[in-house]
Amino acid sequence: MLKLENISVHYGASAAVDQVSLEVNEGELVTLIGTNGAGKTTTLRAISGLVPLTGGHISFDGHAITRAKPSEIIDRGIAHCPEGRRVFPQLSVKENLAMGAYRRLDRKRVGDDMERMFVKFPRLKERIGQAAGTLSGGEQQMLAIARALMSRPRLVMFDEPSLGLAPNFVENIFELILEIRREGTTVLMVEQNAYAALDMCDRSYLLETGRVVHQGSAEEMIANPDIRRAYLGG
Repeated sequence: MLKLENISVHYGASAAVDQVSLEVNEGELVTLIGTNGAGKTTTLRAISGLVPLTGGHISFDGHAITRAKPSEIIDRGIAHCPEGRRVFPQLSVKENLAMGAYRRLDRKRVGDDMERMFVKFPRLKERIGQAAGTLSGGEQQMLAIARALMSRPRLVMFDEPSLGLAPNFVENIFELILEIRREGTTVLMVEQNAYAALDMCDRSYLLETGRVVHQGSAEEMIANPDIRRAYLGG
């Protein structure tokens, strides 16, 4: 479904992503793991068209999106749930969800989907008119996920969904992501908690200093002694 071929992204003279290649097949949950600064977030931002490539090629369903605008990438069926949630703090919960569907023309189905979000996230329904900036961190993460789903994506990318959340919310968020995958949406997830990421995924890529240094199934990655020692506590 998604294919990256030797993509590079530079900030000035520094390579944040250096010839990264990866694939995500339809129906998979694929994770990117690695330390801060490894290039994981930049990889997702490159897929979304938020940062320009300095080399390489990106395709989705066999069609090039290397130079596509972010709005065009959303239209093709890729949604991005960014690091730090990035809700619109002054807008209500309902208005944030509406923003997730701003590219859609099927207004009746948008209303139906919003009701489905309130079934999936009942806490958001309780706060439907509340300003998003006044929600707790876990509630804002739920809102960010629901907002991404409002575009009806075929592939959704999550960037550090557990970051800064209380432990009880972390478990809820991971279960929601697994449910999204079970419902048929393909998932590409960046997660610094390598143990949780590998426990959830079909396949994973390990990035270090902007490069893919290991890749494989969850079982292969967990069995790798270097990964166990550096990222899984032994």
